[in-house]
Amino acid sequence: MPRSVNAVAAKARRKKILKQAKGYFGRRKNVHTVAKNAVEKAGVYAYTGRKLKKRNFRALWIQRINAAAREHGMSYSEFMGKIAKNNIELNRKVLADLAMNEPAAFKAIVASLKK
Repeated sequence: MPRSVNAVAAKARRKKILKQAKGYFGRRKNVHTVAKNAVEKAGVYAYTGRKLKKRNFRALWIQRINAAAREHGMSYSEFMGKIAKNNIELNRKVLADLAMNEPAAFKAIVASLKK
């Protein structure tokens, strides 16, 4: 009985890895065993980066809200505490956008909190 090898699928798998490694430097782009490791590591970095991106944006929004709140004589924690207490359902992303692009609207929110 002849030896059975699934060369078509094996080649497709290797080709898929090498396609993902396109643009890498040196043997990482054209040697399957090296490219496989590089692509796996890149996937780990990509996964981690997606999590870090969320963390970094939240930190940015907090800094922007803090700066805008302090311009109106209020700390960030005090501002967010009053936002929660007064049932104002605006998240940090929206508040940071208002602080940057609509200072009058942000000032109105602060004024409503100070009452």
